[in-house]
Amino acid sequence: MNIVITGTRKGIGRYLAEEFCKEGHIVIGCSRTESDFTHQNYSHFSVDITESRKVKDFAKFVRKQYKYVDVLINNAGAASMNHFLMTPLDTAEKLLQLNYLAALSMVKEFSGMLRKSEHGRVVNFSTVAVPFNLEGELAYTASKAAVESMTKIMAKELASMKITVNAVGPTPIHTDLTAKVPKDKMDKLLENQAIKRFGDFDDIKNVIDFYISPKSDFITGQIIYLGGVSR
Repeated sequence: MNIVITGTRKGIGRYLAEEFCKEGHIVIGCSRTESDFTHQNYSHFSVDITESRKVKDFAKFVRKQYKYVDVLINNAGAASMNHFLMTPLDTAEKLLQLNYLAALSMVKEFSGMLRKSEHGRVVNFSTVAVPFNLEGELAYTASKAAVESMTKIMAKELASMKITVNAVGPTPIHTDLTAKVPKDKMDKLLENQAIKRFGDFDDIKNVIDFYISPKSDFITGQIIYLGGVSR
């Protein structure tokens, strides 16, 4: 498969790129800066996906080079953890731009290539912060709630093109992002889960593998939260 993943310089995106390459897939990754990951199946592009013109150029290059895309994984994202009264408006705007609008732009520009695949797949990233309605994460949670609505509506609007659209909602995972969260807040969050542990990268990939399987043609418009979280 030809798989496009955003935010592959580090963290979850980097892990997914490495694992899919090991499995023999062609992976086209991007991030704002260069990556030190090299593999014969991997191509990396420095792209600021919050700029629509650069997304168009990125898609144009991928189209010329690869002709079609089987899977688009909108992994790139950011968070801000403050009381909403302490969150600058420009911070909220940046989160909305990266977490929601950039993902929307990616799907718009790559849908033509996904349509050429026998099993076009879009996987978006939400978070358990949405069903938990976490205090201190209003801007971040709102941007991811927008991603969930986008996922459900895109699933309907792209169904005729045989493209499925789903999302995964990770629980806390040991990354640079969660390292900045106070331990007592993290413990409280984990306590709300049915399975009270941190997630890991493989937990996320397991859900993505399910979504992108050729056997999952009838699975669309779904959000799977890790850790036993329900709405």
